[in-house]
Amino acid sequence: MIRHVLIASLIACSPALAQDIPFVDSSERAVPESRTQMQLSFAPIVREATPAVVNVYSRRVVAAQHPFANDPFFSRMFRSQPREQNSLGSGVIVDASGVIVTNNHVVNNATELRVVLADRREYEAEILLTDEATDLAVLRVETDEPLPVMPFDMAGDIEVGDLVLAIGNPFGVGQTVTSGIVSALARTEVGGSDFGSFIQTDAAINPGNSGGALVDMDGELVGVNTMIFSRSGGSNGIGFAIPVEMVRRVVDTALGEGELVRPWLGARLQPVDGDLSRALGLNRPRGALVNEVYPGAAADEAGLRRGDIVMAVDGREINDEAGARFRLATRAAGEAASFTVLRDGDELSLDVPVEPAPGETEPAPFDATGRNPLSGAQLVEMSPAFNERVGLDPFLEGVVIYRVAGRSVAANVFRAGDRVIELMGEPVRDINDLADILQSRDGERIWPIVVERRGRRYETALRLY
Repeated sequence: MIRHVLIASLIACSPALAQDIPFVDSSERAVPESRTQMQLSFAPIVREATPAVVNVYSRRVVAAQHPFANDPFFSRMFRSQPREQNSLGSGVIVDASGVIVTNNHVVNNATELRVVLADRREYEAEILLTDEATDLAVLRVETDEPLPVMPFDMAGDIEVGDLVLAIGNPFGVGQTVTSGIVSALARTEVGGSDFGSFIQTDAAINPGNSGGALVDMDGELVGVNTMIFSRSGGSNGIGFAIPVEMVRRVVDTALGEGELVRPWLGARLQPVDGDLSRALGLNRPRGALVNEVYPGAAADEAGLRRGDIVMAVDGREINDEAGARFRLATRAAGEAASFTVLRDGDELSLDVPVEPAPGETEPAPFDATGRNPLSGAQLVEMSPAFNERVGLDPFLEGVVIYRVAGRSVAANVFRAGDRVIELMGEPVRDINDLADILQSRDGERIWPIVVERRGRRYETALRLY
């Protein structure tokens, strides 16, 4: 281990130090006990880790906006000209053949990518996989010799208070190393990712560090730095990294299946607060309460029930739905995650399969025609897969308006996202229901309709002239 090499080298230089430096097993953590220990250096770790951290330069074409772009008169006089935009980030070499992981937002919409190693070698890079939901991307460079690699720390034993190093290229000044500690684990409500359960650190992270490495004291990758909380744009000591478990899942997918399966739990989970924990008979707030289970989804198949309390997934404590989704997402398709559940005071273990949300992400659209108030609207049948793609509640069912043609009958009343609940007094459960109603009542003048818009229900009767 690097930490042992560091201590051994110091002892070799001065045997008298041996009595002040106790042997530290890799599974133990200890607070420094002497001035000598406080003066130990991170240099051996840095020498091992930095060659595997790269700078990523991207170039993209964006539309230039003139000052009067939103003015209906001047916008006809001024034409927006496309311009090139350069940005920088960082990346980590995870395979000696030239495979690099970085953030999706570093390479998104890039027309050209260039990777510069710590020893100044430069390569053109191609994108193997990008994933907006996890904010990760995998690149490859062509090389005739093996590149330095940073190993994954898959022990899963990182703790709050552990020392870590952040390595990247902040503000484009060049490769930079900063140190700090793990401030928190499993931060799930900080944005940036649909499957976020971030490592929080106070190691200085700034613009340009995105995609760089968060390294432990063994010189192994524990996370990919992705964002900061800052009002000024600089580091305030609150940075976040995507845990290595998710990083490895995305890299394995890029090198194997090629398509990332987005697992769907199919259950609504509610954090257990103080009042709820007392009502449930728990000694303290912990776990996440199952409020609803979607029929036929992974949670239903595994036997998860309404009223169950999810305590842990794969041995990791869970306190909300985002945490459970993250743990499930680190598993490959066809695998299962072990859910520890409390039911009626008894602890159970349920194997939840890794499965995508049911339904089609792009269902066949239905074009409403004829003499009716929906004429000119394009509608689709809702499903968890489609709803998740467009940002709707995945548990909603029925028929939703997907597009509305301009200057059509439907454009006078409806908007994309409206869910049709009833038409002519009949329920609309699917596209077949809608098509039957429109065909059988074509030409009617009065059309009673019930729609849902942004969670609010509207009932009206539309008259055609």
